[in-house]
Amino acid sequence: MAETSIEWTDATWNPVAGCTVLTAGCTNCYAMRMAARLEAMGQEKYRGLTRKSGGRAKWTGRITLDWKALDIPARWSRPRFVFVNSMSDLFHTDVPADFIAAVWKTMEATPQHTYQILTKRPDRMAEILTSSAFKVLPNVWLGTSVEDSRVLSRLDDLRLVPAAVRFASFEPLIGSVRGANLNDIHWAIVGGESGPQARPMDSEWVHEIERMCRAHGTAFFFKQWGGRNKKAAGRELNGRTYDEMPGEAQISC
Repeated sequence: MAETSIEWTDATWNPVAGCTVLTAGCTNCYAMRMAARLEAMGQEKYRGLTRKSGGRAKWTGRITLDWKALDIPARWSRPRFVFVNSMSDLFHTDVPADFIAAVWKTMEATPQHTYQILTKRPDRMAEILTSSAFKVLPNVWLGTSVEDSRVLSRLDDLRLVPAAVRFASFEPLIGSVRGANLNDIHWAIVGGESGPQARPMDSEWVHEIERMCRAHGTAFFFKQWGGRNKKAAGRELNGRTYDEMPGEAQISC
C-alpha cells in the first residue's frame, strides 16, 4: 500500500503492474515514468515493464501479477478509499480472470475499505463481471477513463457493468466530450494532464462536463488544471474547489 497525493482517494494498491499504450490518453502516462523510476530503485516488481523511447519511458507490454500483494488490504484496520492498480489496468487483456477473481475475494473480505477501480477497457470489464462468478460488491466502485470524444463509447460499455457505483475519469482531458451520456454514471472526475509533456486543457471542456453532471445528477470532482506545474495551476474552478463524491447508490444489476 502507498499513501497518495491523488485528491480523490486515500491510498493505492497495486496487485498488478505494467500496461500497454492503448489510446491518446496513454501517451504521457505518469505510471510509465514511475515504473521506470521504481525499477531504477531496484524494485523487482517493475523490472522490464518499460523501455526508453525518444528519451522517455514507454510500456513494453509486460504485465506483473503480484500475488503477495493480495493480502495487503487485510492489514489495514482504518477504513480507506483505495485506488486499485494505479500502476496498471486490472482489466488488461493479459490479466487472467482467475487473478481478477482473487482481487475480488480480497475486496469482499475487507468491506471496511472502498475500492475504486479505473480501466480503459470497460468492454472487458463488462464481459468478465457479468459472469455469475462475480457478485456486485457495495464497497467497489467501477470506472473508466475518457480523454476525448473518440472514446465516448467506453461510457456505454461501463453502463453494462453491474456495479454499486459507476464513475468516469475525464483525465487527462485532451479534448471536448460534449454530448457524453452520463446516465447511470454516479461520479465524474475531471483533470488536465500534468508533467513535462502536458497537453493543454480548454476551460470550456471542463464547463461542459460540469453542466452535464448537473443535468444527470452526477457528482462532480474537479481534480486539477494540470500543466508542467500542476501545483501552481491549482484546482479551483469558478473561484472554488469541487470535491463532490457519489452518495449512497442503489445496486443496479
